[in-house]
Amino acid sequence: MLDAAKNKHRAPVTPLSARTLCLTTFGLGFLRPAPGTWGSIPPPLLAAILVLLHANPAWHYALMGIIFLFFSAVTVWFGRYAEGRFGRKDAAEVVSDETAAVALALAGANPAVWNAESAAPILVYIALCFFGFRAFDIVKPWPARSLERLPRGWGVLVDDLVAGVYTAIGAQIVVGVAF
Repeated sequence: MLDAAKNKHRAPVTPLSARTLCLTTFGLGFLRPAPGTWGSIPPPLLAAILVLLHANPAWHYALMGIIFLFFSAVTVWFGRYAEGRFGRKDAAEVVSDETAAVALALAGANPAVWNAESAAPILVYIALCFFGFRAFDIVKPWPARSLERLPRGWGVLVDDLVAGVYTAIGAQIVVGVAF
């Protein structure tokens, strides 16, 4: 369920630091409403751009892997800082976990969707990853909710990674059946 209190409290944008910019996915976590949705946008947007540019699928997997690793590391390494900076464990402004988890889901794209005659299967997969992740992130299916209790940045990150895995599985099934 959506934690209304989490989204009601707003931390000040300043002071800005490299850590704050990374944790907020370059400031997207300060946008309202729904900062988690804003933080989920960059990976699918970049993936769609790669598709529209007819980029080699290897670029997609490499870029999603880099995004996943970078934002996962940021979430964990700066977890203690984020708690002090934003005044709570999993502040709404911290969206690096959403960015990492959507990239994980997108990295799960079956290579067969890239070999289709049209771009439709991979674009559908990208859209499913964005919307599916947002749904799973809000609902927090088992075991995601219980993983939030992990210390510092781990609890912030791992529950979203579970949502990302569920998203990838669901998107694979839908695209596999539809195409």
